[in-house]
Amino acid sequence: MNARSATVTVTAPDGLPEVRAGDDLAALVAPVVTPLVDGDVVVVTSKVVSKAEGRVVAGTREDALSGETDRVVARKGPTRIVRTHHGLIMAAAGIDASNVEQGSVVLLPLDPDASARGLRTRLRELTGANVGVVVTDTAGRAWREGQTDIAIGAAGLLVVEDFAGRVDGHGNELAVTAPAVADEIAGMAELAQGKLSGRPVAVVRGRADLVLPPGDHGTGAVALIRAEGADLFGFGAREAVLRAVAGDPGDQQVFGTPAGRDELVLALMQALGVRADTVTSFDGGCEVRDSDQPALVVVLAFAHGWVLDATTGRDRLRLRPMTP
Repeated sequence: MNARSATVTVTAPDGLPEVRAGDDLAALVAPVVTPLVDGDVVVVTSKVVSKAEGRVVAGTREDALSGETDRVVARKGPTRIVRTHHGLIMAAAGIDASNVEQGSVVLLPLDPDASARGLRTRLRELTGANVGVVVTDTAGRAWREGQTDIAIGAAGLLVVEDFAGRVDGHGNELAVTAPAVADEIAGMAELAQGKLSGRPVAVVRGRADLVLPPGDHGTGAVALIRAEGADLFGFGAREAVLRAVAGDPGDQQVFGTPAGRDELVLALMQALGVRADTVTSFDGGCEVRDSDQPALVVVLAFAHGWVLDATTGRDRLRLRPMTP
């Protein structure tokens, strides 16, 4: 049997000067990462990208938060987890007050994938190397303590490896295995960069198989963002209750596609004690009779993607799945 091994290395060089608005970031990066070779992945923190793009503003996180927020996902005390205009779910919309002059904050790049494409194109002009580029930022994880860096922008890189349909060494077919390799590269680079060392650039070498041909920038990191309603946790626990009670149709997409009738009926039975024999079907909907908690029936229905039908009567609640 032939022994096989794989080596992936990450180098985070010193020497990048302070980045200011209007700087040619690639021209600053190229000298500190040279020599690049085809297949390298250049990893750059979003902070230096934002600085070059003029995304430093006066004020505090709180001052800037509403403008960077698409919607609030969850609140706990002073902490707000929000969905940004990019679709990223982050504390305080990724607004950063570290490594910047006091009284200013750094906002995320307007379009991190476009930033990555520009860096990739310019680095090829300057170095001749065909590289992938990843723009990173730090994020927490649900159910996990601590933070790690993730890819918020990418160019020239396969951001997800799809193993669906492949077979492992025991003959088992893989169904949903899809490593988010761009995030893995971001986390690996952060180990070398550190948080306080002033090394916002790194080069990952050894995964040239993930780097796309020149001119092919790929899907970008936006492909890693789940669409509204596709995630099981579109709201925090408290916000989900609040939004269901409020019943704003604008929130319906976040709750996802309508649940099936049987799932809705089970929820009504578990939460409100509704008897199965008081629920009947009608033309694609279901009718709940003689409920002594009609308002709560409506709330539960909304959380499951169902709404009152126009034919609802005083002693019967007729519910239909909400249409897109």
